[in-house]
Amino acid sequence: MSSAETIDQPTDPQPRRRLSRHDRHRQLLDVAWQIARDEGTEALTLGRLSELAGVTKPVVYDHFETRPGLLAALYREFDARQTIAMDAALAASQPSLADRATVIATSYVDCVLLQGREIPGVIAALAGSPELERIKREYEAAFIEKCRIALSPFTGAGTIAAAGLWAMLGAAEALSYAAASGDITAVEAKNELFETIVAMVARSMGGGTHPDHLRSTAGLASR
Repeated sequence: MSSAETIDQPTDPQPRRRLSRHDRHRQLLDVAWQIARDEGTEALTLGRLSELAGVTKPVVYDHFETRPGLLAALYREFDARQTIAMDAALAASQPSLADRATVIATSYVDCVLLQGREIPGVIAALAGSPELERIKREYEAAFIEKCRIALSPFTGAGTIAAAGLWAMLGAAEALSYAAASGDITAVEAKNELFETIVAMVARSMGGGTHPDHLRSTAGLASR
């Protein structure tokens, strides 16, 4: 056999390492986030996911069953990450309105920015399915309740109205997405959300304006 024939002879391919179900699920989620980031949520289909992940379609369908199932999994992961970050920050914060408002504003904005521009697209896609919209509302209600519990000690004898909490959440989403898109800075988003939270608590106290001792702390969210 000549040396040329030896060089042209194909080599045996390396055997593909089989991932555990947990590791495969993690890989598929990572690739799904990448697709949403690089190509947009509209391109995020189970077929496209199988193509980029290098697995067969049945593997992807086994993990998510449907495209709404995939979107729900992405949203749950985002929410879990946000919840962990916020719970840890609340536990480490001082028992003051300024600190609690700073934690809520900072953790919300930071979590959206950490995930990147893809999360607004994923959340927008959730509105296209009644089932996904229900999942989103459940997580939103849990977030609002967490905020209510964290802020209630500073309302005196008053209570925080549900309308105010939902308005706060709307502001949090809008400001975070604007920061993720580069329309405003992260500091601007956090400071504006801080102001919104403090004003909401002040209205719950019946004052209608910021308590005087918070006027000098409105920049805490820039940390």
